[in-house]
Amino acid sequence: MARYLLSRLGQSVLVLFGVSLLIFFSLHLTGDPAAIMMPPGASQQEIDQFRHSMGFDQPLLRQYGQYLGNLLQGDMGQSLRYDQPVTTLIGERVPATVLLAVTALGWSTATGLLLGLVSAVWRNSVWDLIARLLAFSGQAIPVFWLGLLMILFFSLQLRLLPSSGYGDLTHLIMPAISLGAYYMSAIARLVRASLIDVLHQDYIRTAQAKGLSAWRILIRHGLRNALIPVVTVQGMYFASLLGGALVTEIIFAWPGIGRLAVQAIQNRDFPLVQAIVLLAAVVFVVVNLVIDLLYVVLNPRIRL
Repeated sequence: MARYLLSRLGQSVLVLFGVSLLIFFSLHLTGDPAAIMMPPGASQQEIDQFRHSMGFDQPLLRQYGQYLGNLLQGDMGQSLRYDQPVTTLIGERVPATVLLAVTALGWSTATGLLLGLVSAVWRNSVWDLIARLLAFSGQAIPVFWLGLLMILFFSLQLRLLPSSGYGDLTHLIMPAISLGAYYMSAIARLVRASLIDVLHQDYIRTAQAKGLSAWRILIRHGLRNALIPVVTVQGMYFASLLGGALVTEIIFAWPGIGRLAVQAIQNRDFPLVQAIVLLAAVVFVVVNLVIDLLYVVLNPRIRL
């Protein structure tokens, strides 16, 4: 187990190194970084001064060495727009994004598991039809359209919930629902397909022959093994949510990382954009590592 963990950690370090290399050189592939970052209408003298202050006039490998050294020290650069360390700006937005991601993933997972379980156990029944309709609806309605409909109905018509902002629970309800609807549908369909396949395995029939109760067989032997592909999907969903629920944060004016990334692109604040992209890569790598470890817990055959 320790050897496997060390191997996965080594792979994660190599992946992050490759991502940092890609992020750094992608900026230079677009042309002169100084001309890209400077606002339109800047004079050549201003561009030359900015290029020197940022170190863009040095050899490319030396620039990357300085960039990598700063990263290892926790320095991800200085924001051009806000004149603050990008780590400070990102740190201010992380709590809002984590709160939205955890809430959206929490309700979507619970609802998706319930719908998938009902649909698989009572297959081809009325309950199966209702569960599948809810699942298809969640994936068919775009996130931005659902968010706008909720604002029109709950905010403008009923005046029950605030249309935007970040504060108490009422500000969280609509963004979390609109963001989690798609994931709820995907989880429900995946649980249904996986559980139907598991319930036809030989070890399920063996458990039935032993006289175990139907619910014990379903939960302990069926659902546990059906959750293995769900864990993979959930991990990727959670990583993408932490990377920034861009559309939802813009619609509801949610002060998260996704909205910050859009503002950074609009402001040509490339050091901030690079830091957000690198943070998203770190999240994906860490989540993948956690998923691999969860496989060992859920499936004893992997542990062997």
